[in-house]
Amino acid sequence: MVTIEKIFEEEKPDIVVNFAADSYVDCSITNPRIFLETNIMDNAVLMDACRKYGIERYHQVSTDEVYGDRPLDRPDLFFHEDTPIHTSSPYFTSKASAILLVLAYHRTYGLPVTISRCSNNYGPYQFPEKLIPLMIHNATHDKTLPVYGEDLNVRAWFYVKDHCYGVLAVIEKDRVGEVYNLGGHNEKANIEIVKIILDRLGKPESLIAYVANCHSHDQRYAIDPAKAVTELGWAPTTMFQDGIVLTIDWYMSEEDRKWTESVLLVSI
Repeated sequence: MVTIEKIFEEEKPDIVVNFAADSYVDCSITNPRIFLETNIMDNAVLMDACRKYGIERYHQVSTDEVYGDRPLDRPDLFFHEDTPIHTSSPYFTSKASAILLVLAYHRTYGLPVTISRCSNNYGPYQFPEKLIPLMIHNATHDKTLPVYGEDLNVRAWFYVKDHCYGVLAVIEKDRVGEVYNLGGHNEKANIEIVKIILDRLGKPESLIAYVANCHSHDQRYAIDPAKAVTELGWAPTTMFQDGIVLTIDWYMSEEDRKWTESVLLVSI
């Protein structure tokens, strides 16, 4: 807490946007406590500092995973802001709890808050444990690409720059206490993503190694961003077929390959 207060005193922020989270599902199953501490308690630390220093807005970046999932055979069903919370792992539950805590601080203390829930992000500088950078790294080094089961699970992919502009749009509008879904309707099965990466890199599909599925992996995520589009005048501009090429090419450049390798060395 002392360190956070020192930052607030020195930097004197007027708006705080909390992107931070422990977010690796499998690790949350192995050690849930870390996720509860980071995603719930650290939120409280930040918001207490916001109250003390009179912050104009606290924005919580959340995830579509708090909604649970939609069945694969119902492509017409989407997540809306009023869709009930239905979590399936300690990580998702910690993010859902954070949302409730943020809204409680708004109601109890009058803290000016907003919340956004986004689809799966991808793009430059994503930590190599995530699907797309992991598959790019492994394929580049001719390592096996671990895929759960047949991995027909569907995710809605959201280019990171579109996400950042969406968060900015929420902050710029004075709609305190509101929740917005941010996404781009780019739904793809995970195995399709893997094959796109292999094709772009000129690598064989024989690198794919099917592994046992995790029981907490949801079937399909699908956000409807209509509220954000209508009320904020925001809309995503990057289609997946363009964003994935930008992403793969970024990771393949010499400088950025060095960045990935350095991150992997630190994380080992």
